[in-house]
Amino acid sequence: MLLGLFAVSAFSLTLPITRYLTEFLSVWEIGLGRTMIAAVAAAVVLVATRQKLPNRSQTLRLLVTASGISFGFPVLTAVGMQTVPASHGGIVLGALPLSTALIGTFLSRERPSLQFWMVSVAGFVAVATFSFITHGGMGMDLYMGDLALLGAVVMAGLGYAQGGQLAKTMGGWQVICWTLVVSLPILVLPTLALIDWGHLEALSPTAWGAFLFLALVNSLIGFFFWYRGLAIGGIARVSQAQLIQPFLTFFFSVLFLGEAFSLTALGFTVLVVAIVVLSKRTPITEKAAQASTAAMGTAAR
Repeated sequence: MLLGLFAVSAFSLTLPITRYLTEFLSVWEIGLGRTMIAAVAAAVVLVATRQKLPNRSQTLRLLVTASGISFGFPVLTAVGMQTVPASHGGIVLGALPLSTALIGTFLSRERPSLQFWMVSVAGFVAVATFSFITHGGMGMDLYMGDLALLGAVVMAGLGYAQGGQLAKTMGGWQVICWTLVVSLPILVLPTLALIDWGHLEALSPTAWGAFLFLALVNSLIGFFFWYRGLAIGGIARVSQAQLIQPFLTFFFSVLFLGEAFSLTALGFTVLVVAIVVLSKRTPITEKAAQASTAAMGTAAR
């Protein structure tokens, strides 16, 4: 859980840093550029540590992971934000921990209890309620962008869950490094085509520092801790740490962007932290353990 919370803290800085960088770079330059830098750094790490190539099965699963976290989530989110207000989108993206846990149950042997699912849904409801209150409520009209955002939630959940499963055999940092490397051939052409190098040359040292933090910490190093946490703590349980992410993003925005502080946000943060702690205490079993217990019972009889 500590590893997961550390990673979520890093991920929570994505929105404030991206908002700052939009004054200097386009959305595509930020999104593709940061992934490209992270992929090159990941390749250097893999070569320096002499990691062996993943086998065919692992490569296919790495491609699945890359489809979610390297392409699906950022692209679909960008599409959704063209037609959906950010406050409405925040409600939809609040389902990400639930998506990760749900997909994780299909990819792993984890079988969360009914109590766990009840706590998970309660966490999503808390995030959605916070978004409604802080943004003045939203109507019930459906937006076309909802489909894109729901797809983004599914793709990110798939990337997180598949990566967490792979980390059990490959290691957390190896998973994100190989995920970025297998994305590299697909990234090169669109990145070179869409980046205006004049924009990069004009960046101040502060902007370059923010851009590199986004690329090397949020897109690479943060996943070292995230995937390791999912591997040793369980995908379903540790993924609930993501419920805190919207609130950490809020506080980082207050700190770095000067946005107004809200006691409502503080109150909901305490509530969501309590939900995460509660989710950690709910029972989660594994099919392997259940099968072993059944076999022992049969042998005894």
